[in-house]
Formats: sequence, structure tokens, C-alpha cells
Amino acid sequence: MLTTPCPSCRRPKGRGKYLCGPCWFTLPQSARSALNLRDTHAHARLRELHSQLTGGVPLHEIQVTR
Repeated sequence: MLTTPCPSCRRPKGRGKYLCGPCWFTLPQSARSALNLRDTHAHARLRELHSQLTGGVPLHEIQVTR
């Protein structure tokens, strides 16, 4: 299985995953629910996540719009 580094902690994450497991479950439930939606806005939500990670927002404070 190929892995890439988690954009939050740099630990390996599975291919097709946004974050590694520990980081994913640190996100608020509302952010995880929004990121799990598969629609025309999915890429924009992923950009929101990455923007907040780059900006230094702690995982437990990240908000992603639906």
C-alpha cells in the first residue's frame, strides 16, 4: 500500500485519505462529516482544510463548511 505524509503531522497516511487516523479523529465531528461529503464542493472543502492546516489552526479547532 502506498502512503503519503499526513499534511498535519507528517506521519504516513493511506492513499486517498485526507489525514492519518490520529489526526482525522482529532478533527471536530462536524468537520469530518463535511469532508466525507462527495459532491461538487468536495475539492473546495479539502482546500479549506489544507488552508487552515497551513495557517496553523489546531486540528480540534478546524471548521469546514458544508
